[in-house]
Amino acid sequence: MDRLCTRLFPIPPDQRSAAQSWIEHGERSPLEARPASSVVLLRDTATGTETFLTCRRGQSPLGVIGFPGGSIEESDDDELPWYGPPPSAWAKMLGIDDHQLARRHVLCAIRELFEETGVLLAGPDASSLVEGTQAKEWMKAREALNEGECTFADILRRRGLGVRTDLIKPLSHWLTPDFAHRRFDTHYFAAAQPVNQEPSILGSKGIWGQWRWAAREIDDRDTTALGDTVAEPNTRGRTLSDLAVPAVEIILEKIGSSRGCIAYLSHKRPVKVYHPELAEQDGMLMLQVECPKLTEGGSVQRGR
Repeated sequence: MDRLCTRLFPIPPDQRSAAQSWIEHGERSPLEARPASSVVLLRDTATGTETFLTCRRGQSPLGVIGFPGGSIEESDDDELPWYGPPPSAWAKMLGIDDHQLARRHVLCAIRELFEETGVLLAGPDASSLVEGTQAKEWMKAREALNEGECTFADILRRRGLGVRTDLIKPLSHWLTPDFAHRRFDTHYFAAAQPVNQEPSILGSKGIWGQWRWAAREIDDRDTTALGDTVAEPNTRGRTLSDLAVPAVEIILEKIGSSRGCIAYLSHKRPVKVYHPELAEQDGMLMLQVECPKLTEGGSVQRGR
């Protein structure tokens, strides 16, 4: 089992005033966290394991740069063909007593991945997977889903498809810090890039999306390389810790130190709840997280 250590991360620039107010006015009851899901999409290349990162418009409790994802919607209760572990099994894997909530998290993950990247973990049966989701008709479906003109279940039913829940794996469970003005209760999942499917950003919503070598992002995390590549006003000149929540940075560490996509996905891990808290170091407020010290590969990660 991975040993735990205490890590410190910078507070994102857009949350610093809220953190300072939380300290100055005393702790209060935190705002309710909205349930959400996020998917780490993976593939192996000649250089190493890559993951698909996206840039969000504005500010988000999931970070400016992160993995595809979003909050649970009412439509995530819709009935549709379901292939893979049943909600009861997912509830056990996610550490959730409510089977229906577990179902929502899984369906939200698959829906958000499709809407934000076009990658669709669905097929006509339990052993097949849809291909060629980059055609114009699929982008129209993604746009309609984003605009609320149809539901995810509508899109699947019209094409005789069901969700392949066996193609995603649970990773971790993160709560947004208590001081934040917007809070998410997020379950992170992982999935391998399906054959004959290539991710793309949503035409009307996306800003930037790109496959990135996880190990390189960790090596360059103290530089502004990623933020300058995205080249948005709120990303230029900012480091990985300024752009991404601790969950993203820690997951990138684990991917970068793994022995490939299959090894990362097959690694058995309990779904631990991470809840960053405020801590002070050298007169500065930081985010303190208790997290694994060892990677899947066994190497020690540096503290921050």
